[in-house]
Amino acid sequence: MKVIFDIQHLYYLPQYLPVIDVFKQHDTDIELIGYKTDDEDLNRIVEKALQETKLSLKIVQNWQESLTHYLAQKADWIVFGNAVSDLEQLHEVSKTVLMQHGVGPKSCYYDVSKNPTTVRFVEGEKRLGNLQTMFPSGNFVDSGYAKLDPAINNKTATRSLASMGLDKTKPTLLYAPTFYPSSIELFAKSFPDDFANYNIILKPHFFSLTKPRYKKQKFLLENWAKQDNVYLAGVEEYNLLEFMAISDVLISDASSAIFEFAALDKPVIWCDFYKLRWSYRGILAFRFKKRIDESIEVFHQLCERAANYRALAKCVANAVENPQAKHAIRVAITKEYVGDVDGNCAQRVVDYLIKH
Repeated sequence: MKVIFDIQHLYYLPQYLPVIDVFKQHDTDIELIGYKTDDEDLNRIVEKALQETKLSLKIVQNWQESLTHYLAQKADWIVFGNAVSDLEQLHEVSKTVLMQHGVGPKSCYYDVSKNPTTVRFVEGEKRLGNLQTMFPSGNFVDSGYAKLDPAINNKTATRSLASMGLDKTKPTLLYAPTFYPSSIELFAKSFPDDFANYNIILKPHFFSLTKPRYKKQKFLLENWAKQDNVYLAGVEEYNLLEFMAISDVLISDASSAIFEFAALDKPVIWCDFYKLRWSYRGILAFRFKKRIDESIEVFHQLCERAANYRALAKCVANAVENPQAKHAIRVAITKEYVGDVDGNCAQRVVDYLIKH
């Protein structure tokens, strides 16, 4: 059996790794496909990360090159983390999988199923029901969120606060915003000083550090990182789970990280304020609403909500002092939107693919 994992961006890899680890227990030929960018430093980081898996690896220039490779390889399954074109061609020689790279509140979570893969693995009964209603002819299987398996099974690579220059006697805040719509540019330049009694780990979205369009976000992040109580995770530190494991509170906005951290039964603060482009404001605000799906509404229940930066300090204090305050809510919402958090999600994915 041959399985190929298409890694359009490095941050897809943590979703794949638990599945790959289960496949290694079977007689499976596994190949990884990575993509070159215009940034040579980034290319080196991506290639190094993929080489560390010690699996067969091919780096391609673009989708057309990968498509040609897939048609020639005729693998049993090709696994994607996002929507791709040319599925009709691919389905002449291989079956395809969609394992969406996140479980966040952006509408793209659903949109990517407009062109159906052979199977899409889904996280939780709520998302499963929504997708079945929207795409009745689609094949959806609720496997749970494989990315979290290592954390549940205590197999996540751990980082020490000391190795990052942080103080182990302080509570640790993990700020993990998305790139758009993002809260980063509405945070104060004095963020580290305002939270001097805490460690702050900055783990922004991959694009905030690599795309020229978000250079203002990168500038802010790098300036905050100059302070002693702040650690900025580099592009090569692509696995958010490593930082979740050592953090007490998550601060985020419209990110999948909110569901992920809550699934670990830890408190989350939702920054319900965003730096929006002019084309998403005023009479064009409908574009913002269209970009975000209904699951963001559950953030009101799941999280401490900060309506603006000034409200953040009180939210952080409440979360640190009362970490179990929303325990029951976290458990219930996780079941709906993330699925079973039992450490066996990757096993369910592999069992299905081998059987079918």
